[in-house]
Amino acid sequence: MKAIYAALAVMTATPAALCAQESSDTALPVGSHGAWSLDSCINYAIIHNLTVQNRELSRHSGELDITEAKNSFLPTVSGSASESVNFGRGLTSENTYANRNTTNFSLGLNAQMPLFQMRNISQLKYAKTNLTTLLYEVEAAKDDVTLNVITAYLQVLYTSELLATARTQVELSSYEYSRQKALADAGKIAEIDVVEAQSQLEQDKLQVVTSTNDYTNAVLDLAQLLKLGSIENFSVLPLADTELPIIPKAETIYREAMMNNNSVLASRNSIKAAESYISVAKSGYMPTLSLMGGLNSSYYTVSGFQNNSFRTQMRENFSKMIGVSLQVPLFDGFSTRNAVRKAKVQRLQAQLQLDQTETELYRTIQSAYYKATGARQTYLTALETEAANRAAFEAMQEKYNIGRANPQEFEQSKTTLLRTTLQRIQSHYECLLRYRVLMFYKGDLRK
Repeated sequence: MKAIYAALAVMTATPAALCAQESSDTALPVGSHGAWSLDSCINYAIIHNLTVQNRELSRHSGELDITEAKNSFLPTVSGSASESVNFGRGLTSENTYANRNTTNFSLGLNAQMPLFQMRNISQLKYAKTNLTTLLYEVEAAKDDVTLNVITAYLQVLYTSELLATARTQVELSSYEYSRQKALADAGKIAEIDVVEAQSQLEQDKLQVVTSTNDYTNAVLDLAQLLKLGSIENFSVLPLADTELPIIPKAETIYREAMMNNNSVLASRNSIKAAESYISVAKSGYMPTLSLMGGLNSSYYTVSGFQNNSFRTQMRENFSKMIGVSLQVPLFDGFSTRNAVRKAKVQRLQAQLQLDQTETELYRTIQSAYYKATGARQTYLTALETEAANRAAFEAMQEKYNIGRANPQEFEQSKTTLLRTTLQRIQSHYECLLRYRVLMFYKGDLRK
């Protein structure tokens, strides 16, 4: 019996993405009483997931990059003020040297506005494209959280059903032990039969302990995904729909996923961002044209001479300036050339990432399809077999109760029924899991 439970009690976890079909509920706060729905778990996990929060910060940084790129088209204005004092001998207007102290104060206001800078245009285009990639990456991170939560959620339901089955076996074994003990006390059977019945009961009790631990660990895994501090009073609701629908074709799912999967869209948009960055690097070859303007004035004093007042000098020395500046890059030490080459390498890396993402997506969808169809067929077969084995067990139980069957035949019939039940449970949740993977990639179950 332990070998049967150990072989069938492990449900294969999936790395693929899933999404919920339950009605949307507000996630309960940590430590709240009551059962959580699948949607509540997903919503709560997404809000508190650190990876999602980090991607949100990256998205916010991308928005600031767009603002910064737009601001580069604005003029720059700066003010300046300086004060200097000279001591000792100096050249005079008479072309002689004399010991004089002089002071000089200047005040200025300068402005510069770009008229044509290709780098600013390319940088803005790149920032916008990169922000789109970051938005897709945020959604892809939410998708990953959704998958992990649903996988853990189904694992809780799966281990819960295994635990219920184990408790049912304890009830059967307990009844059998009581019956055997009564017969032994009446002198109708040997004491060895009671010992064997008690041994079977203890093994079933041990399996209840094992199944309880498996259920607790499954609940703990789900609670950790939700960032809950404790699993006390934490439980989940059963799925609203556990019927097994027809599994769609893998090729159909893949075509749909290529249009709406966030990881694919992020990788695809990364290529566009890389191409935009090539334009940013190439802008180093382009000339820049700027409009300049300035206002300046100064105040000057010489020791030993009569100096005009500060106000008079500032008024008389006031000057205005306006001009155009053209800068043509001739040679920059190959820095622009190297930047373009690096940008092209990033473009190739983005293409490879897209190819890898599409390949992994197809492999995941194809694997989920064949596992779903196989599990569905296994479930339907196990359902019929379980019904037949249950009928056979009930008949064997009646024969055993009237003494027409021995304990070995009874235990064999019970074990056969148990094996089929466990196989039915395992294939049921396997099919549910793989089907939700396919529906997630198809886009029908996206939140």
